[in-house]
Amino acid sequence: MSPTNGLVIAVPRGALFEGTVDLLTGLGLDTDELRSNDRKLLFEDIGVITMRPSDVPIYVEAGAADLGITGKDVLLEQAAQRPGEGGREVYELLDLGFGRCTMVLASKAGPDPALEALRRLGVMRVATKYPRIAARHLEETGRQAEIVEVKGSVELAPLTGVVEAIVDLTATGTTLRENNLVVREEIVACTARLIANPVAHKLKAAPIDDLLERLRGLTPAGAA
Repeated sequence: MSPTNGLVIAVPRGALFEGTVDLLTGLGLDTDELRSNDRKLLFEDIGVITMRPSDVPIYVEAGAADLGITGKDVLLEQAAQRPGEGGREVYELLDLGFGRCTMVLASKAGPDPALEALRRLGVMRVATKYPRIAARHLEETGRQAEIVEVKGSVELAPLTGVVEAIVDLTATGTTLRENNLVVREEIVACTARLIANPVAHKLKAAPIDDLLERLRGLTPAGAA
């Protein structure tokens, strides 16, 4: 049996890649080619496929991978916001503990422009790459907001007057400070999570449970 018990694992490229590969190395996988070849996507010999973090739940849900690793921010953003909405059908199995970031609400330093907009107009404008997370948080806290979805540097939006605030993920807060933005609220802490395809979780319960126990021994975070 292979170190991954014959299971296929979806691995995220980007910020979570090194921590994920370190974990796979700890399981006994030969990850040399995975580390050195950033153009190859499918590593059949070790049961790994690589992709953007936001695509991991898509491939796991479709059954292309039995398991996957992605950020909690991705899972929250792709979750159904209300009953009947099509959230990703995956099981979250384990908080892996690495890649810790915080989802925050931030605005320009000084008197809070978002608070002033709410007082004057009853609505605030918020730029974000995470429209569902932002809308859910603001709705739950009783604030009316116009959500502006952006793909690039979200910090630019309040500096140019497009919005009064942003919702974004930050690890150190350095980029916010460099752009004269301050954190007004912390929404949720996000770390890397292990997810599973529901069908694989049932049909391959024994190898998945075994892998899960071995991963728990490699991470201090414990079960999700």
